[in-house]
Amino acid sequence: MKKAILILGLLFMTMTYAQDQKQVPMINVSGEGKVKVAPDQASISISIETKGTKAEDVKRENDTKMDAILKFIKKSNIVKEDFQTQRVALNPNYDYLKKKSNYVATQSVQILLKDLSKYDVLMEGLVNEGINRIDNVEFKSSKMVQLQSEARKLAMKEAKAKADDFVSVLGQKVGKAILISDNSQTYSPQPRVFAMKAMGMDVVAAPRETLAAGEIEITANVSVSFILE
Repeated sequence: MKKAILILGLLFMTMTYAQDQKQVPMINVSGEGKVKVAPDQASISISIETKGTKAEDVKRENDTKMDAILKFIKKSNIVKEDFQTQRVALNPNYDYLKKKSNYVATQSVQILLKDLSKYDVLMEGLVNEGINRIDNVEFKSSKMVQLQSEARKLAMKEAKAKADDFVSVLGQKVGKAILISDNSQTYSPQPRVFAMKAMGMDVVAAPRETLAAGEIEITANVSVSFILE
């Protein structure tokens, strides 16, 4: 009996304490910040792929072409820190229709081009040296960290402005932020020349100016919870 009374007493005290606690008035809003800038760099991923019936011959041919490609990259005044081998593969491939086996050798290199005016000359030279795949071209900015910071600040300003608008008719003020969530996602636009290659068109046959860099849009999205005063 005493135990039951003690439990009931504790429950009553807990309920009384919860009722005495004041709910903190707050508002939850989102904000978005955008910064646009012309890119000044490009990350280029290229590959050389060779095929044949003998593994050693296929690998030897692939290595010879890659040697020429790496030498050309160095001659293009791209420092060693700005290019790197990404993938080396030698795989058997069986043709079920012809009932024959062959081999495919692939080597990929990623290049950071810090001068976009050299793009056409570089790509034409790489094709002449033997590359037969352009895997990806991604535009970048050397000021990306600074631009991301600017976008985040704009997102926070928009969130604060939204909160001010909502409470302006209530006779209240927006107080301190008690929770901030970063919902940003990274997006890098692809150039036209990559899309053309993906459709099977010859890069060498394209007009001299093959790069439509446009602008990079850096976007930041935030969710903010403000206390209302």
